[in-house]
Amino acid sequence: MSQSGKFIVIEGIEGAGKSSAIAVIERTFAQFNIDYIKTREPGGTPLAESLRSLVKSPDLEETLTPECELFLMYASRSQLIHNVIKPALTLGQWVIGDRHDLSSRAYQGGGRQMDDSVLESLANITLKGFKPDLTLYLDIDPKIGLQRAANRGELDRIEQEKIDFFYRVRDKYLSFANRDESILVIDAGQPMQDVHAQIEHRLRSYLQENR
Repeated sequence: MSQSGKFIVIEGIEGAGKSSAIAVIERTFAQFNIDYIKTREPGGTPLAESLRSLVKSPDLEETLTPECELFLMYASRSQLIHNVIKPALTLGQWVIGDRHDLSSRAYQGGGRQMDDSVLESLANITLKGFKPDLTLYLDIDPKIGLQRAANRGELDRIEQEKIDFFYRVRDKYLSFANRDESILVIDAGQPMQDVHAQIEHRLRSYLQENR
């Protein structure tokens, strides 16, 4: 297949419903006979998964500094892009990503309040202009999302942050969505069937215009 694939990303805070949203994308792709793979960040390659365990584990023997967390995120992302995502797109496969660079902008830039210029520099080094073709951002009040996450079981290191952290994350997500037409905001506070219907509608419109 000579035509390059597309990179579709799902974003959102904990409890926004990313896993079920990805299932909706998969069903829609199947209806359009789209060949695809799935990835997640941090992770997606053997080395990147090792880095994920460092970022997520609440039981580290030492405190992970914000700078170390940031570098681990971009190191993992670099491995995934170059070893998985770009090769798949070149083969004509589409890629469904559970998080990408927007997560770093929101969590480290917003939540950790790190300087946007620092993230931009790392992104320029790591991504070299590469970005998703379409991002579906699942927007939800952090109080609701975190309660959903807590109901699933034990929270990871980042999920244990204070509520103000997640409101800053949400604000940063919305800030980027407001100025980037490739980021579509989905109201994830609706009943689940309405969220899924909105995702499918937006995705079908995109597929009909870009295939």
